[in-house]
Amino acid sequence: MNIRRVPFDHPDAVKLNDQVQAEYAERYGDEGDVTPLDATMFEPPLGRYLLAYDDQDRPVATGGWRTQDENDEGYADGDAELKRMYVIPQARGLGLARRILAALETDARTAGRTRMVLETGTEQPEAIALYQSSGYEPCTKFGHYRDSPMSCCFAKALRAK
Repeated sequence: MNIRRVPFDHPDAVKLNDQVQAEYAERYGDEGDVTPLDATMFEPPLGRYLLAYDDQDRPVATGGWRTQDENDEGYADGDAELKRMYVIPQARGLGLARRILAALETDARTAGRTRMVLETGTEQPEAIALYQSSGYEPCTKFGHYRDSPMSCCFAKALRAK
C-alpha cells in the first residue's frame, strides 16, 4: 500500500467520499454526513488529506484532519478534527485505517495541534472499536451533530501531558 498526500478535491478523494457518503446514508437512513467541508480546510498547514492506493494504483482508503480552535460548536484551541476516514469494503481488515490514523496524528502533532478529535456514530461500531483501541476516549460532544443521540465524540491528546 502506498499512502499519498492529496487535495480533498482530488478526483480519487471525491470518488471515495461519494462511497463513504453512500455508506453513511445506508447505515443511518439519511443523506449522509452534511458537515460543511471544503478543500481549503485540508490544505497545509491547516490540515492534511491522505489516500491509500493498492499495488494496482487503485484508491482504497482515505482520511484527513482539519484545524479547529475554540468556537461555538464545542471545539477547543489546538484541536485537529479527523474527517472522512474510510476504507473500501474489499480492503478492510488490512490495517489501512490504523496506518492512516497514525499518519494523520503525526502530521497534526507536527503542525502544532495538541488534540485529535473525531465524531462518529452509533451505527459505526467498527470505527468506535478502532478509535478506542488507538487511545481515543469519549469527550464532550462537538461539531455539526453534537445534539444527535447517535453522535459519539472522541479525543486523544497529541502531546505528552
